[in-house]
Amino acid sequence: MVEIKKILCCVDLSDFSPAVADYAVSLAQRFEADVLFAYVAPSLSQYVGFHVPPSSIDNFVNEIVSGAEGAMNKFIAEHCRGVSCQGRIITGYAAEEILALAAAEDFDLIVMGTHGRKGIDRILFGSVAEKVVKSARCPVLTIRPSEAKQD
Repeated sequence: MVEIKKILCCVDLSDFSPAVADYAVSLAQRFEADVLFAYVAPSLSQYVGFHVPPSSIDNFVNEIVSGAEGAMNKFIAEHCRGVSCQGRIITGYAAEEILALAAAEDFDLIVMGTHGRKGIDRILFGSVAEKVVKSARCPVLTIRPSEAKQD
């Protein structure tokens, strides 16, 4: 039988994140697993060459992280009842950071949303979920907004 003890649930703290969290929490209850909710804040380091002082970028990223920490604490309080869970804010490129975290901490399952972009949007923005699915060492459950149950 498959044993799931550690679930990594990646959220962007948008209106869709509670639906993704519902899947992670339900699985955690079923398997008596721990959940780590992770949000990856952009590093914005790619903009240093555009005549933007690095200190301005660092200050902006710090503000994003600070706001995300507060939002994550509120999110966990509202959506993580009855299971052991924590929140973590990471800075960097989303797919790379998710994959590194999942490998470093040996997660059994990754749960994440996908925006379901198509056409030019997908070409321009790519798909974090697709990159994670293709490269993760553990199974990945992706939830599309249209497939999630909305309250």
